[in-house]
Formats: sequence, structure tokens, C-alpha cells
Amino acid sequence: MFSGIVEEAAIVRDLKSDGGNLHLTLDCSFVNELKIDQSVAHNGVCLTVVDIKDKTYTVTAVAETLQRSNLGKLQIGDLVNLERSMIMNGRLDGHIVQGHVDQTAVCEKIEEADGSWYFTFSYEFNPDMAKRGYMTVEKGSVCVNGTSLTVVNSQKDSFQVAIIPYTYEHTNFCKISVGSVVNIEFDIIGKYIAKINTL
Repeated sequence: MFSGIVEEAAIVRDLKSDGGNLHLTLDCSFVNELKIDQSVAHNGVCLTVVDIKDKTYTVTAVAETLQRSNLGKLQIGDLVNLERSMIMNGRLDGHIVQGHVDQTAVCEKIEEADGSWYFTFSYEFNPDMAKRGYMTVEKGSVCVNGTSLTVVNSQKDSFQVAIIPYTYEHTNFCKISVGSVVNIEFDIIGKYIAKINTL
């Protein structure tokens, strides 16, 4: 379980394909605090640490994850948003995030807003999935590349988020441009409500 509060944008140091799997090796400032079998969110995708060596660690993404997320598009040198799992004795600064990416979205527009930015993302709309809570709502929560954000201008197949300078500088939003593919996880509370309404 995560909160969508990114701890650090890590650098991809190595990528190795192994059948349908992809082994990702990254470095970050808290490598020495990680443990084998620990869960870490990578651009919002929960992955298990399988190896730690020197100042880097390795996680493995399976084919299903690569198809549903942007991890398969990563290249050496790219930045990946990291968050370790929540400690259940503190404040929930973001929102409840499972680390299970629902689908990808594409950045359609970036607008400067007097020191901040509005990012517009579009995604493939599926009416059946929307009835099950896979959608955004105005002022609701959405997780973009592992970052907990508030939805503005919610549309059927798109939404906007406002990014302040701190978030821009400390996540990989600084590398997102028009056409970039990002991971999105819709709000789990909305999914439960939608499920209850179908019973």
C-alpha cells in the first residue's frame, strides 16, 4: 500500500530482458535501506526488490505489467518515481494507492500557470470499465506515475492536474512532454463504490 507521495526520482542504470520479464536496475539515495523482498512503487507500479549490489538495486516486471504500464518504454538514464510502502503509524499525506496501475495515458498539453503547470492527459475510455470506477471525478484523486494528484477539468477520456514547482523538480514530471506516456491508477474508493452500486 502506498500514498502517492514520491520519495525520489531514481535513475535507470540497466535494463535486461529475460523471456517476457524485464529486470530494471536503478540507483537512489536510500539503496542501503532497502531489503530483498521489499515492495517499492516505480512510476506507481508495485515491484519487489530482488537484488541489491553496490549502490544499485534490481526489480523485475512481468509481461502483464509491461503491457499495462510505461515501464517497458524506459531507457537507461530515464527517471523513475519511487515510493516505499506506507508505514501505518503516520499521516496519509496523499491518498490510498495500491501500486496496481490500471492503464496508461498520454500527455496532450502542458500549460504554464504563473509559476506552476497544468498537464492534460488523455486515456482510452471504456464505458464498461467506467461503470466499475475506472474514471476520474472533479477534485477527486488520481495517481500519475506514482504521484498522488487532484483532478481538475475531468472529462470522459481526459483530465488535468496542477503541478507545483516542488513536485515538478522532485519527480519525473520535469521530463514529461507532449506525447509522453504515463501510468495512471484510478481512485480505489471510487472502484469500491461503483462495485457496491452494481450489487
